[in-house]
Amino acid sequence: MTVRAGARPPRLRPGDRVTVIAPSGPVAPERLDAGLDILRGWDLDPVLAPHVRTGHAELAHLAAPDECRARDLQDAWCDPGVAAVFAARGGYGAQRMVDLLDWRAVRAARPKPLVGFSDVTVVHEAFALRAGVATLHGPAVAGEVFLKDEPTRDHLRRTLFTPEDAAVTTLAPGTARTLVPGRAHGVTFGGCLALLASEAGTPDARRDAAGGLLLLEDVGEQPYAVDRALTQLLRSGTLAGVAGIVLGSWARCGPYDRIRAVLADRLGGLGVPVVEEFGFGHGDSALTMPLGVPATLDADAGTLTCAVPPLL
Repeated sequence: MTVRAGARPPRLRPGDRVTVIAPSGPVAPERLDAGLDILRGWDLDPVLAPHVRTGHAELAHLAAPDECRARDLQDAWCDPGVAAVFAARGGYGAQRMVDLLDWRAVRAARPKPLVGFSDVTVVHEAFALRAGVATLHGPAVAGEVFLKDEPTRDHLRRTLFTPEDAAVTTLAPGTARTLVPGRAHGVTFGGCLALLASEAGTPDARRDAAGGLLLLEDVGEQPYAVDRALTQLLRSGTLAGVAGIVLGSWARCGPYDRIRAVLADRLGGLGVPVVEEFGFGHGDSALTMPLGVPATLDADAGTLTCAVPPLL
């Protein structure tokens, strides 16, 4: 199963109506309100999906029952009056609801930017594999990094409104370092390591990574757990044929020298270029990373260059 480029959605324009959903965990009201204010400051018209604030009567770790969260996502995606869909946060729960979507209806709708990260990795993979759509691994509207870090907000805003911007098409964080040297071409995919490992072996999961440039990051996982997740991806064949790997942040995953040793041990033997500390994910500042877009990784220079803008 070759990693294929997805259909690119159109860029946003001032005045566009966008929908904020909670596909996973519950959202802190004050953070949500602050995030909505930022979107309004971008001259967008944000609306909340119906079940963002409802909660779950029995399972406090979910934003709402599975069928409600799935309905919110599908309705927002299929509404021609909605120009983009933003996740309010990650957490846990996307795996529980993604199979409840009507994928025929999703495929019939016009693509639009879908923004989120962390647990939303499951949604990104589903839209790539079941709908053939390019998406954006970017900050959550009610997330701390989006609310507090101006460079994070600015990069997402540029990606959405001016996707041909050089800072969007050529990603070159000053923190990036070579783990395994070389250059590679492929289509970007990936996200949170723990979620990708949990997806392995499920009916609609990716079977291999042929022709793909894999993006990986995680949060709050000890080195042995990072090792376990990477080993699961290796043993399941999910990483077979991968062209190159881009590693983001590993916040609260233990001392980075121990994480780096695990990454080098598990990924170094693949014989493909690997770059580390690329500045996306759960860190204090986060780039918006395009998924489903052809790109070139230069691990020596620490750059990822998109062949086309992530949005039309």
